[in-house]
Amino acid sequence: MLPEGQDRGAVDAVALLEESRGTLESLDLPLDVPGAAEERVAIRAAVAQLDDYILPRYRRLEAPLLAVVGGSTGAGKSTLVNALAGYPATRAGAIRPTTRQPVLLHHPSDAAWFKDRRILPGLSRITRTPPHAAAEAHVGGAELTAEPAGSSLVLLADRSIPAGIAVLDAPDIDSISDDNRRLAGQLLAAADLWIFVTTANRYADAVPWALLLDAAQRDIEVAVVLDRVPADVELEVRTDLAGLLQRQGLAAAKLFVIHESALDGQGMLPAGAVDPIRAWLEELAADASSRADIARRTLAGAVRSLAHTVRAGAVAADDQYAASQRLRKIVESAYEAATVQALAATQDGTLLRGEVLARWQDFVGTGEFIRGIESGIGRLRDRIGAFFSGKPAPSVVVEAAIESGLQAVVVEAAAKGAEQSDAGWRVDPAGQGLLGGEDLSTPSAGFSAEVAREIRAWQADLLELIRSEGEDKRFTARMLSFGVNGLGVALMVVIFAATGGLTGLEIGVAGGTAVVGQKLLEAVFGEDAVRRLARKARSQLEERTRRLMHAEAERFLSRVPPQEQQEAEAFRSLAEKLHAVGATTETEAPE
Repeated sequence: MLPEGQDRGAVDAVALLEESRGTLESLDLPLDVPGAAEERVAIRAAVAQLDDYILPRYRRLEAPLLAVVGGSTGAGKSTLVNALAGYPATRAGAIRPTTRQPVLLHHPSDAAWFKDRRILPGLSRITRTPPHAAAEAHVGGAELTAEPAGSSLVLLADRSIPAGIAVLDAPDIDSISDDNRRLAGQLLAAADLWIFVTTANRYADAVPWALLLDAAQRDIEVAVVLDRVPADVELEVRTDLAGLLQRQGLAAAKLFVIHESALDGQGMLPAGAVDPIRAWLEELAADASSRADIARRTLAGAVRSLAHTVRAGAVAADDQYAASQRLRKIVESAYEAATVQALAATQDGTLLRGEVLARWQDFVGTGEFIRGIESGIGRLRDRIGAFFSGKPAPSVVVEAAIESGLQAVVVEAAAKGAEQSDAGWRVDPAGQGLLGGEDLSTPSAGFSAEVAREIRAWQADLLELIRSEGEDKRFTARMLSFGVNGLGVALMVVIFAATGGLTGLEIGVAGGTAVVGQKLLEAVFGEDAVRRLARKARSQLEERTRRLMHAEAERFLSRVPPQEQQEAEAFRSLAEKLHAVGATTETEAPE
C-alpha cells in the first residue's frame, strides 16, 4: 500500500533517494589524494541535505515553504526578520556573531509541520511564545535556553507570518564561528527559497556571491534584499546589482531595497520599510500553485546537485582505488626485489665467501685438502674415500656460519625493501597520510631474530629431509659414518655453491667445495636423490624467505584500506538515475 498522497513514481524516487543517502554515507575516502578533503565535505553536506530537505520535501510537497534569511555579518538579517514580525523576534545587535541560535517564525496553523522535525531533524525544537509587550526584546536569543548554540531551532508561532510560508533567521555565512558558518550552510541547503540580505557597500563581496552562484546552479528561488541604501545612490547601486545578478544567471531574482534609516530604541526599522517584502511573501503564501512550483523547482535543483555530488563521488572512488593500487605496488615491488635479492645470494655462491667457506674447509678436513681440489679434481675419488674413512669434524660450526651469513643477507635485503617502500610513500600524498609521523624505513624490531629462527627452522627441515631419504637401511652405515648433520651441511653447501657471484680464486674454491659436497651426497643417496633433495630444500628456503618479506611488507600494506573498483561504477549508475529523477521532478513531482 502506497503512503497517503504519493503515487508509485514518488515512492520509487524516495526509495532511490534513500539508497543514495546510504551509498553516500558508506563511501569511505580514507586516502589523502588531491581533492579528497573537499569531496568528504561535499558528501557530508549532501547527506545532511537529504535528511534536512530533499527527502522530507519529496515526501510532502504540500508542506509550507521555508524561506531562509541569509547574508554576511552585519547585513541586517535579524533586523529584517524583526521588521516582518513587527517586534524584536530575534536578536539583533552590535556583538558578533549576532545570530547564535536560529529562529523560525511560522503561522500557528503550520506549527505541526515544524514541530515534528520533518525538516532539519538533527536540530532539537524549542517553542517560544511571541512577546505581548515591546519590552520583551530577546526572544529566541541564546541566553534564553541551555541548549548549545547550533543544536536547536527556536520555533515562534505568530499570525504576522502568513500561513503556508515560514521565515528562518540564519547565522552569518561569514561568521567568525566555524559552527555558525556550518549551521548557516545547513539551513540554506534546507530552504525552499532564499532571502539574501546584503548592503549598499558590500553587495559585491566574494563570500555572498559564492553562495548566490550556488543558488543559481541549483535553480533556487532567490530574493535579494539590498539593505541600508542611501536615497541618493539607490538607482546607481540597484542598477549595478541587477546587472550582476543577470550576468550570473540570477536575472529572475526578486530585488528589494531598504533605505538607510535610523532604528528605534528596540532596533526596529520604521513602519512600512519592509512592506514590499511582506506583500511578496503574502502573495506566495496565498497561491498554492506558486508555492508548489517553487518547491518543485528547488527540489529538482537539489536532486540534480545531488546527482553531481554522486558523480563526483565516483571520480573520488576511482582516485582512491588508483591510489591504493599505487601504494600497494610500491611496497610489493620493493619487497619482491628484496626477496629476489636475498634468494639470488643463496644461489650465486655469495654465501660461500668468508666465514662459511673457512668453516666448511675445516669441516671437510684441512686447508690443504680443499686447495688440492683446485689443481686436481681428478684426485677427488681418493679424497672422498679418505673422507669417509676418517671421522668428520663437528658440523655445528658450519651450520652456525651458514645461519649467520644467510641472516645477514635476508636482513640486508629487507632493509632495502623498507627503505624503498618508505621513500616511495613519502613522495605520495596518500602515502604520507598513512605513514603519519612514523618511520618505517628500516626493518621492524625483532626482524633479525625472526630471520634467525626461520633459518634454524629451515636447517631443521633440511635435516629431516636427510633422515627421511636415508630411512632405507642400505644407507645407514654411510650416514652414520658422516652423520645426519654432516650430510645436511653438505647439502646446504651444494645449494649455495653456484659461482655467479664469485670471481678469481673464489670460483675455484667454491667450485671445488660444491664438487666435494655433491659427490659426497651422491655416494650416500645417489644422483637423482641429491637433485630432488636440493630442489626441495631450496623451495623450502624460498618459501620461508618470501614469508619473512611478506610479513615486513604487511607493515605497509595493512595501512592501505581496502578499495573496490566496482564502487565507482555503482556511483556512476546511481548518478544517472538521480539525474533522471531531477529532470522529472520539476514537472512530475508527487502531488
